[in-house]
Formats: sequence, structure tokens, C-alpha cells
Amino acid sequence: MSMPIYLDYGATTPLDPAVAAAMEPWGVDGFGNPHSAHMWGYKAKAAVERAREQVAILINAPVESIAFTSGATESNNWALKGLLTAPGQTRRRIVTLATEHSSVLETAQYLAGIGAQLTIVPVREHGLVDLGDLERALGEDVALVSVMAVNNEIGVVQDLAGIGRRAHAVGAVFHVDAAQGFGKLPLDVDVMGIDLMSVTAHKIYGPKGVGALYRRPFTVITPLLHGGGQEDGRSGTLPTALIAGLGEAARIAGERMAADQAHALQLRDRLLAGLSVLHRINGDLDRRWPGNLNLSFPGLVMPLIQQLPGLAISSGSACAAVTGRASHVLTALGLPEPTAKASLRLGFGRFTTAKDIDTAATLINAAVQRQLEELA
Repeated sequence: MSMPIYLDYGATTPLDPAVAAAMEPWGVDGFGNPHSAHMWGYKAKAAVERAREQVAILINAPVESIAFTSGATESNNWALKGLLTAPGQTRRRIVTLATEHSSVLETAQYLAGIGAQLTIVPVREHGLVDLGDLERALGEDVALVSVMAVNNEIGVVQDLAGIGRRAHAVGAVFHVDAAQGFGKLPLDVDVMGIDLMSVTAHKIYGPKGVGALYRRPFTVITPLLHGGGQEDGRSGTLPTALIAGLGEAARIAGERMAADQAHALQLRDRLLAGLSVLHRINGDLDRRWPGNLNLSFPGLVMPLIQQLPGLAISSGSACAAVTGRASHVLTALGLPEPTAKASLRLGFGRFTTAKDIDTAATLINAAVQRQLEELA
């Protein structure tokens, strides 16, 4: 059986061979603990610090403001829990969007269960928050505003600078889950007023199991993990090879950002041109990362993904796939649950070819037409 065409870049990206090469020296031979006071440790620490600088450069942040984590989920948890439980924190309210990743929404709901207050702001039918709606939800009791840079399911890009200004106007801290935006779009923590930012490696052709949290200097958060006190409060022995991979992936992303975006845009337009069946694009088409297309098909109410074994795609986030529930992002846009379940999320990027896209369009056209005929 041949492997399906991989169009699930929103779930994870292939490991770039150059990233794998950067990681290799820190596996068998460079096994030292970066915190050990001898030559093995010093060499590993140098690799870690080089990666820290590579991540910092990509978001215009001070090197010392980057702390390595196991990925964006941990970083999101640390940002929210750490801020709300920080010494001297008197504000108790979190403001976020209905379309955020579950690692933000469920963390916020957990905090609400132990005394915090939670305000979830709806988005408009195109997936973007109306800044007026957001502003009306803010007040001087808000500790944190948390908004995703690029939505993981529908690819829309929120107005981070506008949100950051409004958060700061009421004295709130602004957190951005940049798992899907880091390395794909220009992100500047100063220009956008970002105080906390979560990033991960495996969405930008790096390894799984490593990410980082940017923390603006003097933004106080309590540790999520206690123990050795590494990473300015994030305890645990650092995985040098994974961190070197994150750093190299960040470096390559910075160099290739414009080319990767242009390639994704060409592929997206080619796919849309190849679709002959009636379809709806979920999420604003102009303000979005072009490597994401989320499509629903009028008249379909049965999951379409089951009829497309030749494509490795999804109907929503990989995290939500195990539950079998309709995407909370799509239902937040107003889609009925059956339509949301029949929708497709296609993700493509650096290693996707035009042939892959043409084959995908042919297979989707056939599957949609077949299901419509069965329903007729």
C-alpha cells in the first residue's frame, strides 16, 4: 500500500534534513549535560545558547528572555498558570477567544475552577475577532489577554499589534500562542506589544518535544515545574539535541520565510483553482497563513475524510481528532456540527509539490461528488 500524500502540515511538519544534521552531533557524542561544569557540559551549553539566540532573533527578543520547554502546550500552561499564580498578582480575570487552542482554553478553564474569572470573546464568521468586541470585554481587573497568532484550524491571522495595545491600555499582560505563526510570519514582540509568547519546533520543520516561552523582562510568572531551577524557573535537564534542532529550524525559517510563504500561496491558489465542486473556505481568505485551507462542502453531512485514504489530512486539530467531536473552532464560526465534521483541513508547505496539490484536488472532487450522488 502506497503512503498517502502528506497534507497535514498544521498537525506537524516533516523534519528538515538540515535540522536533523544540526541535531546529530548532540546525540551519541555530545551527550553532556548543559549544566555540568566540565568540557562535556560546556560544549552542550554552547549549543543551547546558540539556539537560544537563534530563537530570540526570529522574534526580536533579548536572548535572556527565552526559556526552553517541551513545546507550545507546556509554554501555554506556564504562561497562564504562572501569571495568575504569581506573587502579588491581584487581578483574577483572563480574556481569550472562543477559537483558541485547547491548551489555552482548558488551562483557562482550570484556572477558573480554582478562583480565576474567565471571559471568552466570540469571533466573527470569518474567524477574526472584532477589536471593538475585545475592547468591551477588557477592564482593569484583567490579568491576561491570550490570543493565538495564527489559528491552527482555519489559519486566520489576528491583529496582534491592535490586541496588544488594547491589553496594555488596561494594564493587562498580553500572551500569544505562536505555535502556528512562529517562523512563518514576521513576529516582533516589541512592535506587537507581546509580553509572553509560546513557540514550538515541530511546526517549522524541527523536532517534536521542544519549544520555548518568551517572557518580557520584569513579567513575573511562577514556575510550572519545580526542581533544579534551570531555565529561570523551568526545571529539568535540557535536551541539547532537540534544542539545537529548534534553533536551526528557527534560523532556516528566518532565511526562508518569504520564499516559504510565496510557495504556500502558490499551492493554495492552485488547489482552489483545481476544485470543481462547490465549497466554502472557512476563515478569512486574505488575513490567513496561506499554507492552511479549511474547507466545507454544502450538502455534505458525513465525514469526508474517511473517503480520502490517498490523502493524509484532517478535519480539525490533531489534538481534537481523538475525541471525535466537531471542531470548536468551526462551530464558533457558526457551522452546524454535521457540516463541521464533514469539513477538511489541508496543510502544505516547504516540501509539498504541485503534483501533490493536483492529485489532492482530483481526489477531493471525486469524493465530494460521490457523496453528493449517494445523498441524492
